Amino acid sequence: MTTSNTHIMNKKQLIKSIFIALFIGFVVLITAVLPAEYNIDPLGTGKLFGFSRLYVNDTEKTESIDTAPVSQLNFKKLKLEKLGSPPNVPKPVEANNPPPSEQFTEQNDTINVTVPAGKGIEYKFKALKYGSIKYEWSTTNDAIVYIDFHGEVKQENPPENVFYESYTLAYSNNMAGTFTAPFEGKHGWYFRNNNKEDITITIRLKGQYKLFDK
Repeated sequence: MTTSNTHIMNKKQLIKSIFIALFIGFVVLITAVLPAEYNIDPLGTGKLFGFSRLYVNDTEKTESIDTAPVSQLNFKKLKLEKLGSPPNVPKPVEANNPPPSEQFTEQNDTINVTVPAGKGIEYKFKALKYGSIKYEWSTTNDAIVYIDFHGEVKQENPPENVFYESYTLAYSNNMAGTFTAPFEGKHGWYFRNNNKEDITITIRLKGQYKLFDK
């Protein structure tokens, strides 16, 4: 024979348990839920226990969503087929020349370049093979431009269709990095401004290079 030890509450105990549960729920509501969710803290418990710091009002939530920067330009997808010269332009044999015994003396410069609205320009510097250069560039007002960071091999008699090697294609308003020249020649950027206003680009260089004479 099995004896059941289940305790059955009488009506008085049941009512008492309900009131205790309601009281605990009320305390949690006043001390935690109201300060955290609605910034209402009648007893000061929200501030005391840190629940008030969890409150974020609806205006802040809306602003955090609405003010996120969204580009207004429609960019074409960049693909590796666009890197460098067309396949029918051969790489010059001069690209295989050995590096020099000495690199250019290290220097640093800051250059401002203006790119007219709807147009593109190039800015390049000279570097010997395996010369190391750190670079940084940024646009005014964080305007986005298209860039092709590339280099051209130094040749005694360059052909009409000059070979060039692309290092980076991108749409950006700022970039920084370290570059090691794969061959002697001129290296730098083609900047394309598809905006409706002129853009000034500030370029900083530091390393083993030379600027072209103006």
